[in-house]
Amino acid sequence: MHPPELVRAFFAASDYLDYMVLRPLSHITMSWEAAWGVDRYEPEADSFAGDLNEIIYQIAGSPRPDRYHDNEDRLAERVVTALKWPIQKKGGRWYGADYQSILEQGAFQDIGQRELAIAANGRVQMALDYGQSHFDAMDDAHMTMLAALMTIMIYHRDCDGTSLRVPEE
Repeated sequence: MHPPELVRAFFAASDYLDYMVLRPLSHITMSWEAAWGVDRYEPEADSFAGDLNEIIYQIAGSPRPDRYHDNEDRLAERVVTALKWPIQKKGGRWYGADYQSILEQGAFQDIGQRELAIAANGRVQMALDYGQSHFDAMDDAHMTMLAALMTIMIYHRDCDGTSLRVPEE
């Protein structure tokens, strides 16, 4: 397992992170650009930058899973059992709905966003294993999925009232 400080550094001063994680939430707040400070993204009024910092710490402090897909599968299985979506897993893929939507809906039962954070940590750990030392160096497909997990985490923080976003006065 790579140490938490290496996982946090994985997200530092990224050119793509705010675009891929925060911009999909621009329907909530238009302030989606995040500026890197000395050791974190600088929080701003009506921005999710503070939440971005918090989830990076949460991801870094989560255990490395044996198989991060298992954590994602548990979220998808909740969609089947609780919401009765007609989705199914064939081989290693879920069919019947957009995968990110499946994870977002399944995460409403993810107390403390534990499954999301562990899955995200697993994706970072694998990237580091393969020599991808920074978010911006990931291949597009894995970068997109990691960003989606992070967007879902921030969205759920906004939904449950734990977001650090402070609206402009």
